[in-house]
Amino acid sequence: MLVTLPYEMPALVTTAPLDIHRSTVLPEWLDWNGHMNVAFYVLAFDKATDTLCAQFGCSFEYTRDKIGMTFVLETHVTYDREMRGGAAMRFTTQLLAHDAKRVHLFHEMYEAEQGYLAATNETIVMNIDYASRRSAPWPVQAAERLEAVWATHKDLPRPAKAGRVMGLAKK
Repeated sequence: MLVTLPYEMPALVTTAPLDIHRSTVLPEWLDWNGHMNVAFYVLAFDKATDTLCAQFGCSFEYTRDKIGMTFVLETHVTYDREMRGGAAMRFTTQLLAHDAKRVHLFHEMYEAEQGYLAATNETIVMNIDYASRRSAPWPVQAAERLEAVWATHKDLPRPAKAGRVMGLAKK
């Protein structure tokens, strides 16, 4: 479906992986251990997903203007090193796969000043038709942009933490 969007899309970035989302650990995100609470890691990754969706024209305006929306179908977070209050965060995003309605992506969260990997997030996002609230193919503009990003991501090595299954190691 070709949709005439009533808003501007950002300039498309196709770096592999994408390196376009930045944030800061806010004071209200801290728990009693003095580091970012697990729930706010998910929020921070969700904002990185929003930045990715904006690249495809499927941002806040996409929903506000009742064109469509995106729903997360599944997510998996790993926590590698703590993030303290006020820390600058840098996110990279790699597309692992996509189809007519979904995108499978992998985020890495870095402590931006020290450069260490703090956490990862693997997510599947689906496009939703606003009126029916059912899955729907990506609008043409989104599909074209997704394909352009995929062209630069398809040959990247799969992240070691992608596709992990939770469980306790048997001794």
